[in-house]
Amino acid sequence: MRAVLIMGPTASGKSALALALAERLGAEIVNADAAQVYRDLRVLSARPGAEEEARAPHRLYGHVDGAERYSVGKWLSAAQTAIAEIGAAGRLAIVTGGTGLYFKALTEGLASAPPPDPALRAGLLARLKADGPQSLYAELAQADPEMAATLGPRDGPRILRALEVYRATGISLRALQAAMAPAMRAEDWLGVALWPERATLYAAINRRFDGMAAAGGLDEARALMIRGLDTDLPAMKAIGAPPLMAHLRGEISLDRACDKAKQDSRNYAKRQYTWIRGQMKSWRRITADRLEDRVEDVLAAIRGVDPVAADH
Repeated sequence: MRAVLIMGPTASGKSALALALAERLGAEIVNADAAQVYRDLRVLSARPGAEEEARAPHRLYGHVDGAERYSVGKWLSAAQTAIAEIGAAGRLAIVTGGTGLYFKALTEGLASAPPPDPALRAGLLARLKADGPQSLYAELAQADPEMAATLGPRDGPRILRALEVYRATGISLRALQAAMAPAMRAEDWLGVALWPERATLYAAINRRFDGMAAAGGLDEARALMIRGLDTDLPAMKAIGAPPLMAHLRGEISLDRACDKAKQDSRNYAKRQYTWIRGQMKSWRRITADRLEDRVEDVLAAIRGVDPVAADH
């Protein structure tokens, strides 16, 4: 086995579990969280701190500038390189994060779609900002109904990409996805998904954001805001950043901004639960709350004491 993959909703304790396992197994940690790649977002993305990073090697954390539109394809290429280097050193990779698309690309492959066409993308982005995602969705539904059926009418970035691919190639992104190959063989990885009780998780989300606000989250939002970046960039839309920036512009109170950030986090967690249930059916679910119990559960799975299976 080359890698242990740890997915879970936000604030479920993925980083703590990855670090505990890395210390027990002499492993290295690879980030699979789309917000934690940005160096501008250490606090608001709950990226591991310097103390945690000193306890075990961490890769693909904070290596991307907030002005960059980082993609799943870029992450996959970097992750494959990292996992290969870790394996060559005779170590296990622990890939952890909350971005389901990253794990899907790693274990199922990434569609061989053309790179973005700057002029085409600029035009679609302008429409998205001016008219909202419904306009693009209506066009996609007519041109590529199969792909449109897999997306929601408000999922602007994915609608844009699907329409962009269809316009550039005349081929459905769905067809390209069907032809993709996995980046890792099934026997090379073990997938575990944290599955805490929702009430427990939501309380943790609220506590964590209070901690973020006290630990410099507002300063981080201010530093990002004064850069004057496009508000459509992923870093500018990271959970917590928009409401804090709204507060800094004098539009809402700090209490309202924090409440909005907590609600956004809880909504994101709901989507992550749905992703795990629908997309990670073969992954081992871990329901234990104590870190020690979680570590032992994963170690047992690694040893093959218990088959890897989801608790449906």
